[in-house]
Amino acid sequence: MASKSLASIEAYLKDQPQRPPVEQWQPTLSGDIDIVIKENGSWWHEGGEIKRQPLLRLFASILRREDDGEYYLLTPVEKWRIRVEAEVFQAIDYQVLQQRGQPAFIFTLNTGAKYALSKQYPLQVSSNPQGEPIPILLVDRGLSARISRNCYYHLIDDAQLQGEDAYIESCGERFSLSSQ
Repeated sequence: MASKSLASIEAYLKDQPQRPPVEQWQPTLSGDIDIVIKENGSWWHEGGEIKRQPLLRLFASILRREDDGEYYLLTPVEKWRIRVEAEVFQAIDYQVLQQRGQPAFIFTLNTGAKYALSKQYPLQVSSNPQGEPIPILLVDRGLSARISRNCYYHLIDDAQLQGEDAYIESCGERFSLSSQ
């Protein structure tokens, strides 16, 4: 992944579309809707895959995970529960930008949204029963993105080593790439 130098990471990220203020909306539960986000990040409605990117971006913009661990699509007056098999999003690419001499890893999700790996949006790595790493980027609204295998291997290439631990530094923070 190419490194770039920008005057400000905020300037780079500001080009993202505005998202609705779902944090401010508190409608009562309207019910369950037959939408499932599969483990591979694909969205399905009534057994058919939703392939229209504008529709997926719209749904992603009104999605929130609440304290009960459930996922909801919200409008100011409606709240629909959906099912999620693993993570809501997939982190499919990243860029390394420099700000004041420090690297910032900017991840692009399958929805086009971008997040700077930071204290606010940290990386967690666990492992599956086979011992394979499961890297997750925590984003806002209680949501998370699984870092794709290809993206994770590129991170390993960009990692530094300290003993047995591979890590990256982003936005002044250190993130281990090893399972916790």
